[in-house]
Amino acid sequence: MAALNPLDAFYHTVHDYPGGCESLAPRMGYSSAVLRNKANTNCATNKPLLEDAVKVMDLTGDLRVLHALCHRHGGVFVHVGGDAPSGDLAVLELVTHVWRSQGDVGRAVDDTLADGRVDIDELQRVEEAAFALHRHVQQMIQRMREMAEL
Repeated sequence: MAALNPLDAFYHTVHDYPGGCESLAPRMGYSSAVLRNKANTNCATNKPLLEDAVKVMDLTGDLRVLHALCHRHGGVFVHVGGDAPSGDLAVLELVTHVWRSQGDVGRAVDDTLADGRVDIDELQRVEEAAFALHRHVQQMIQRMREMAEL
């Protein structure tokens, strides 16, 4: 998942929804023009409110805005709901996500250092890979916590 800023994440969440603004706007209580303006990062009016971000995440199930907010503040979001399966196989699946993410971090660092210099785009790719790794580790820990006999 690429690290987006929260406003870009809102834009993509709205536009990636099946039917885009036209089908999501009525569910949010807006005209499609108003929602399109709220999602447009270049529009000086109709900025998305926190309530809009919550509603768009609730309606779409797309949490990119939340992930972008967490990433911006140096954290990660880990879902702690009880609907996730627990057990050895579920934890093993999360371990494989951690292993894959570690490889992604290694690949990003290797690619970055290949030419002997680090530019901002390369650094962002390393940061994004590390962010995904951290998120997967936290999900694994949370799943194991749910399994623990407390």
